[in-house]
This record gives sequence, structure tokens and C-alpha cells, in this order.
Amino acid sequence: MKNQKLPSKNHDLVFNEPIRRWDEALPLGNGLTGCLVWGNGDPLVLSLDRGDLWDTRLVPEVQGSGFTYRNLIELVRNEDQQQIRSRFNNFFMTYPNPTKLPAGRIEFQGENAAETIVYRLHLREAKAEVNWIAGGADYQLESFLHAENGLGYIRLQGEHIDAINLKLTPPAYTDSSIEEASKSSSLDLSLASLGYPKAEFGSEGDSSWFYQRTNHELEYAIVVAKRSVSERTIEWVYTVAANLDGEDWFDQAKSKVKAAAQIGFDEALLAHTAWWEKFWLQSTLTLSEFEIEKQWYLTNYLFGSCSRKGAPPMPLQGVWTADEGQLPPWKGDYHHDLNTELSYWHYLKANHLQEGESFLDFLWNLRPAAREFAQNYFESSGINLPSVMTINGKPLGGWPMYSLSPTNQIWLCQAFDQYWLYTGDREFLETKAYIYMKETALCLLDLLLPGEDGILRLPVSSSPEIHDDSLQSWLTPNSNFDLSLLRYLFGRLTELAELLKEKADHEKWTAVLKQLPELAVNDTGLMLSPDESLKVSHRHLSHAMAIYPLRMIDYRGSERDKEIIDHTISHLEILGKGLWVGYTFAWMAALYTRQGNGEAARYHLQQFWNYMCSPNGFHLNGDYRNTGVTVMHYRPFTLEGNMAAVDALQEMLLQTDHGMIRPFPAVPKEWLQNGAEFHQFRGEMGVLVSAKAISGELQYVELLAEREGMFQLENRFPSELLQLEKPESVVQTSCPKGCVVSIHLKKGERCRITSI
Repeated sequence: MKNQKLPSKNHDLVFNEPIRRWDEALPLGNGLTGCLVWGNGDPLVLSLDRGDLWDTRLVPEVQGSGFTYRNLIELVRNEDQQQIRSRFNNFFMTYPNPTKLPAGRIEFQGENAAETIVYRLHLREAKAEVNWIAGGADYQLESFLHAENGLGYIRLQGEHIDAINLKLTPPAYTDSSIEEASKSSSLDLSLASLGYPKAEFGSEGDSSWFYQRTNHELEYAIVVAKRSVSERTIEWVYTVAANLDGEDWFDQAKSKVKAAAQIGFDEALLAHTAWWEKFWLQSTLTLSEFEIEKQWYLTNYLFGSCSRKGAPPMPLQGVWTADEGQLPPWKGDYHHDLNTELSYWHYLKANHLQEGESFLDFLWNLRPAAREFAQNYFESSGINLPSVMTINGKPLGGWPMYSLSPTNQIWLCQAFDQYWLYTGDREFLETKAYIYMKETALCLLDLLLPGEDGILRLPVSSSPEIHDDSLQSWLTPNSNFDLSLLRYLFGRLTELAELLKEKADHEKWTAVLKQLPELAVNDTGLMLSPDESLKVSHRHLSHAMAIYPLRMIDYRGSERDKEIIDHTISHLEILGKGLWVGYTFAWMAALYTRQGNGEAARYHLQQFWNYMCSPNGFHLNGDYRNTGVTVMHYRPFTLEGNMAAVDALQEMLLQTDHGMIRPFPAVPKEWLQNGAEFHQFRGEMGVLVSAKAISGELQYVELLAEREGMFQLENRFPSELLQLEKPESVVQTSCPKGCVVSIHLKKGERCRITSI
């Protein structure tokens, strides 16, 4: 690959003072296990997590006869708010389970706190390093989570390392003295409320562990093996093991870390860094505005750390469950009314397919649970997952208009559809994407009711998270959120059935699409519902789904589409940012890319990164430093805002909607003038796109085809005379600026396009 680029030291995270909170720590991860490095040296803390550690015990309410869509509809029509909350929501806030669980800590305790301390996260190597002075002695700790074998490695060097002790600390499952933190959500329950027994500690030779039993099936342990290298150097290898790993899991964990410790830190690091080097070379970015380039690399690092094929996809906090003695924010679950979807927005264009396949594999494997939920809750055929769910696809409850929305399942369908569009993988389309979308459609068809006018409507409708959980949240069917998703699903099924020559399906989906109403529009642009417009600032831009991410309304498509987008964005500007949270800024930036407004997109991304993120990059949802950007001043960590922000950045640099390749469609003029370049961003139908702009002009575009096809490139060069250079031919052609040049490529063929 030409122009190979790996993250440099300038991309690293560096902190020159103690990190005093887990959500500001140096993050490490290998998809299944996560580690946060923080503390002041007394102790220095490694907070550990494992993606599949869950208390999946369901509460009685979600298993009762009243927990059905039919009963919810009746209660909504009767305006019985008390029963709606009692049957579907209150228990979410009062029971601690189900919930994601933290794993515990490794702590290094010395005789003194650090006098000076420097933290560095080496992005290129995915390695944490801490250098500190305590009691006049110098110390260095290095640590990484191996990208392939799953183990954690630690090396401690120093003058008096015998004065620093390693301590294993289980989560505070038995510490009922932990006080409630200031309200960050409706869920400030302590881990002690889960009722688990005390951990059991043990050691054997140079190995030590704690063994944590629960009051349900799960058992797990943190196991550490030590190796003394010299008087100044000690190494440890650790693992978070669980009975999820099979029989003899505990003995195998002890054997595994003991054997790995003998191999050593440096040898393990070689294979680990080789994996990350391949990851970084999947795509690259160079921007004259380096702070934004740095955010792109940091966010891709976070993604590669917490999403890997073969491991569970990232829930709200990925592999970095909160370490403060309480349940993680919103129980660390899988939220499908925005969070999981936004978390997997950017990976396709960033060309990290395998890491993103974690989400698709997860959803595909949960089809039996989705079928069961559709049958039991919706009393329907097909598939549908709870919008607030456990790792095994079971409902947690919550505000029912969003936690049990039938249309959020369609948003999950888009993940399958987008994978097909960006890869052009026909086998995936036939054996997974079309099937998943069709089975979802069967559920929705059982719920849609024709009115006297013949129009299909849902019996109740909502728009996340408009009017919170009040009776006003039940909007007149169909909300634009529901309708956008419905029109998207049946529109795409119509197109795909035609492509796959499924004649009966094509007729069926076409008929349904004709019975769906048009989106509700007025002078504010897209409305909430047929009789209500958005009247206040709001965090969730759900009414604008048709613009982005569904891209059903095209700014270049017609004057009406352009007007709808302009009015919708203008109205959001009028309402202001007062009640926004972090992900809102990222989503709004994406909406601006639809207009080609790079200045506004950049501004909103800067606000996101500057005011809504921790120093380590974690999206904390609120304006936690009270800068006045919004009135939301809490700090619950979730990851979806990070990925959505980078998705918007990539949409500024490259858009490939509807098969049209547009380089630099929404960037600030400053970037075009001072330089912007990307390599191997993924476009539709398996084409990898590279491009560079400088001195105000597009310099080149290079296409690499993963499969044979005809690719359409919009001429954004300064000239209408273009040169198309392939390995075995050079062709000159004329294409007026703004028009399209068609380029046929064979599988594996490159074409470099420049102006003459």
C-alpha cells in the first residue's frame, strides 16, 4: 500500500499529573478484556473488565403476563400512566439486575504517593506507560492487553521495586458503606445491592488470584502470575477468566498465565504490536488541523480495543465498565434506540470490517431470542429484539416507548444493509442481510393496522426520547421516527427483492410501501409526527432519521429534499443546544455534512471533543465541566458519541451515497487549502478510496476495487480534463466539473485519477 502511515508519538495520550478517576484513565482493550490505568502511585490502579461478565437474572415483571405490547397499547389508550410505569419501567430503576459487571482491580501499592508522574498511552503499540517518582525513587510501569492471546502483561521497573506490592481487589460487592454518588442517572445502586458473597483469595508459588462467586450461575476470577527478571524488573501476566470458558476454566487460567509469564513481556509485545500495525494500515488520515486528525486515530483505537470479531460487541461502556462501587450507567446494557447503532456507524468507511462484524455476528446469533421476544411480547411472527436488553437478548424494561419500541429493530437492520452496501458481498446479502431484514418486516407487518383511508399505522407511536416518559411521549401515529424506519425497511426490501429476483417478495414489499404515508413536513422541516413539531431543544434527533443516518432525503436529489433538509437544520439551530448531550453534537455534525457545510460540521465536532469528552477521549454525555455549552452537567460514560463523531468526520471527507463517490464534499476551506488526505476509506460495493486536496484543489483520487464493478466518481477536480491511470493503461477523458465519470475496474485493479 502506498503512503503507509502509523500513529506517531504526537498521537499519543500524555498526562503530566495524577489521573484520579477511572473515566479519565489510559484505556487498554482486546475486544473481550478491558483495562483502565490510573491513580497517583499509591496506589496505581488497573481497573479490569470483561465484556461477557453479566448478571442476566430477569426480574419477575418482564416475565409476567402483563408484559406485552397488547397491554401497553391498552394502557396508553386509557392514559393510565401509573400502570404504564409500574408494568414496564419502575423495576428498571429499583432492581440492580440484570446488569453488566466489572471484573475488579490490580493495584500497585507503594509507601508514598507520586511526587511527579507522567502517563503515556502509546497508540501505535496499544501500550500504557507510567513513569513516576515516589520517595525519591524512580519507577516505570508498562502494560498492554495482548491483541491475540487475550492476556494482560505488566512490567514494573525501578530502584526499590520490592517496596511496591501487587494487590488484587474484587469489585465492592460486599461494601454496603459506599454512598450514593451525585445523581448521574436514575440508577445509583451500589454493587453490594446485587447480594454477592465475598471473593475468595488464594496463591500458589508465583501465582495469586481472587475467585468471585455470584448468587447465580456466573463465577469468575482474576489470576496473576509473577516473574522476577532482575533486581530492578518484575513482570506479571494476568487474565480475567470465567466459567463461561468451559470446564476446568480456573485451572486452565492458572496454567495459561504461568506459562505466558515464562515467555516474557518483550516477546509477547512483538506479536501484539504486529496485530495493531495491521489494524492501523487498514486506513489512514492526514489533516492540517492535527487535533482533529488525532481524534480520528484515538477513536479508532478505542474501537479496535473494544470491538473484535469473536467477542461481544460493545455495550454502553464497551470493555470499560465503571469502577466506582456502583452499577454502571444504565446498567451498561445494550441500548438500541441509538447507542449500539451509533457505536457501529463509522467502522465500514474506516475499513475495519472484522472488528465491526462483532455486532453483526451478535445480532445474527440472537435471532432465536429475537423470535422469542417477538412472539411473547409483540405476539407476532418474525424477529424483534428489546431495545434495552441483556447480552443474551432479554428485556430489562425501562421507558416502554423507547425500551420496547418495535421500530428500533429496523435500525438494527440498517447495520446489515450497510455492510452489504459497503462490501458488495452478495453471499452476505443472500444468506444474512436479506433474511434478517425480511424476518424483521414480518414482525412489523403483524403490528401495522390499516385505517379507513387504507394507510398503515402502528397502534402507538413515539420518537426517542421526546417528552421523556410522559403521556405526551405517545405521539400521533406514525411519528416521523417510526415512519422513516418503516419506509426505509420496506423500500430497501423492495429494491433487494428485485435484485435477488424474489418476485413474490417484491410484490409484497411494494404493496406495503404504497400503503405507508409520506413523512410529515411543515415550515420547520421534518416534524415529530403528523400533528406536532419539535418545540424545544432536545438531545435525540430522532425526527431527522430520514436525513441521517437513513439518507432517504438527498440534498442533491430535488429542490424539495434540499428545502426539507435546510428547514430541519435551521429549526434545530433556532431551538439551540441547551438540552443536548454529547452524541447530539456528533449527530448534528453529520446532518451538516448532508448540506456540504464543512464549517458547521467541524464546529460541532470541536464542541463535542472539547466539552463533552474526558481528557482520555471518553464521551461523558454532559458538559461536566460546566462551561455553559448545555445545561446537562452530568458525566455518565458511553461510547456511541465517540464513534458517531468520527463517522461525521469521515462523511466530511468522503461520501459514497447511492453509488456516487464524492471526495471532500463537506470540508472547511482551510483544510482544502492547507492539506487533507485519506487512504483506503471504504466506499460502496467494495471500493477503497484514497484522495488528497491541497492549495484549494483536489490533487488525486485513487480507487482500488475489491470486486469487479463500475464506479461513479463526481468530478471535483479544477479541470474537466481528467487522466485515468491503471497499471496497464492511461486514458484521458473530458468530464465537466460536477458531472460523473464512470470507471470500470476488475477485481484487485487500481485506478488513479488526476486532472490535466
